[in-house]
Amino acid sequence: MIIPVSCVPPSYINIEIVSVENQEEVAVMDKRKRYEEKLDAQLEEWSAQMTLLKAKADSAMAEAKIQYYKTIEALQYEQDTARMKLGELKGASDEAWEEIKTGVEEAWTIVEDSLRSAASKFK
Repeated sequence: MIIPVSCVPPSYINIEIVSVENQEEVAVMDKRKRYEEKLDAQLEEWSAQMTLLKAKADSAMAEAKIQYYKTIEALQYEQDTARMKLGELKGASDEAWEEIKTGVEEAWTIVEDSLRSAASKFK
C-alpha cells in the first residue's frame, strides 16, 4: 500500500532524518573514541619504555647516568606535551577535532623519534 507523502505526519519524517543524523554522529564519535583510546594506549607504552630507560640509567656509571637522566628529562617533557595535546583533542569540538589531531600527530612523531634515539643511546 502506498501512502501519499501529504498523509504522513511530519513527526515520522523528522524521526527518520534524526535517526540518520544520529547514526552519522555515533559513527564519528566511535571513530574519535577509538583514535583517542589508541593514543592513550601509546602513552602507557611510552611510560613503560621510560621506566626501562630509567632502570638502565640507574645502573650506569656516574657520568653516563647524568647524561641519561638529561635525556630522560627531555623525553618526559615531550611525553607530557603529547599527553596535554591528547587532552585538548579529547575536549575538542567536532569542528576543531581534525585540526587538533594534526598537532597531536606531530607531537606523537616527536616522542616516537626521541624514544627511538634514546633507546639506541642506552644500548
